[in-house]
Amino acid sequence: MSFSSSFSTSQRPGVPPLEVRLLRGGSLESVHRVHAVVCDQRGRVLMRAGDPQRLSFVRSALKPFQAQVFVACGAADQAGNDDRSLAIACASHAGTPAHAREAFKLLWNADLETDQLQCPIPKGGTSPLEHNCSGKHAAFLASCRRMHWPLESYLQPDHPLQQQVLKQVGDLLGMPGAELVTARDDCGAPTLQLQLAQMALLFAHLGASEQADLERLSRAMLAHPELVAGEGRFDTEVMRRGHGQVISKGGAEGIQCLSRVGEGLGLAIKVEDGASRAKHAVALHLLKQLDWLTPLTLEELSQQYLVPSDGVSLKVGGELRFDATTP
Repeated sequence: MSFSSSFSTSQRPGVPPLEVRLLRGGSLESVHRVHAVVCDQRGRVLMRAGDPQRLSFVRSALKPFQAQVFVACGAADQAGNDDRSLAIACASHAGTPAHAREAFKLLWNADLETDQLQCPIPKGGTSPLEHNCSGKHAAFLASCRRMHWPLESYLQPDHPLQQQVLKQVGDLLGMPGAELVTARDDCGAPTLQLQLAQMALLFAHLGASEQADLERLSRAMLAHPELVAGEGRFDTEVMRRGHGQVISKGGAEGIQCLSRVGEGLGLAIKVEDGASRAKHAVALHLLKQLDWLTPLTLEELSQQYLVPSDGVSLKVGGELRFDATTP
């Protein structure tokens, strides 16, 4: 089945986007419009709110699929087959000493040096190891070392590493990787412009446990959620409190992707104005609608993420609707 045939939804009856309202003292202060879609592994749009074909850059939600090269080429095994190294390769971490240490260990095991990292030194930091993408970059370099690819140019779109990322993502989407649109992410690595439904399809594959490389990565993320983001951060708390049921990985500019482990279902969310608070509010709203987490877990997460400060709260309106053409 071709990819394009899976997402011919533009002429279907409209389903309104979700709406996140920020209330201060009970009065409306801000409104965010949010698109969301659920897909299965075959690329079928099962449920949606807003436009499943909406284009956006996937940003850091791409990291588990960039790390797939690290596993597939054997570099992860060379690093000691350590779930912690796989988790940090998928991470958008907080730059703590523990996070920096895991990225450094990944480099050390591949006989690489910190100064070979091409991610920036974060503001107020002293080393690129503290950058939130250092684990991804360390895995990139370890893959290049393993495959005898050039190290200095590992971020260039035409580098064999980045071409392999495109191929593997294209294979998951059922399309040629060369057709994917790339752009430079803030860390210097290429990211991809995808339809929201394509993002959901990727995460359907990630949680399905049917492909060995992705299963190893998803298992590592769930085993070490504290490395994927950090204490108190949304992805870490959802995976930790979800007891292995849900994989969560966000990206900048209002991207949030989740998958239901073992069921081959992916959920992708895009906030039109890029607000992180809105994507977290919608994610919890939809996790409740989909019954992917227990009521107690959702209540705990809601207390943490839906009440930003005293007298301020986030309210979500709307819901996912079943797609009328899904058999």
